[in-house]
Amino acid sequence: MAWSFPTAVFFLTILTLLALMAVWEYARPGGHPRVGILRFETTRGDRLFISLLGSAFINLAWLGLTGASLWWSLALSLVYTFAVFRTV
Repeated sequence: MAWSFPTAVFFLTILTLLALMAVWEYARPGGHPRVGILRFETTRGDRLFISLLGSAFINLAWLGLTGASLWWSLALSLVYTFAVFRTV
């Protein structure tokens, strides 16, 4: 695996998101479940998991299919995460 600066930023972003989600859950437990476009109830943690899983696939596909900078896949992952938290 190519341990470059963008790869490190990607994994540090995941770690930061998990830490922030833990603090948020401690401060306001429950996560206010809601039903989105997937038509099943999800909490903040569920939406974070879905966005992290999708981001992993986006970055793996990016590495496998393009030779472009990983910054673009990071940006695409952030857009995907925003869409998940708004619609799912």
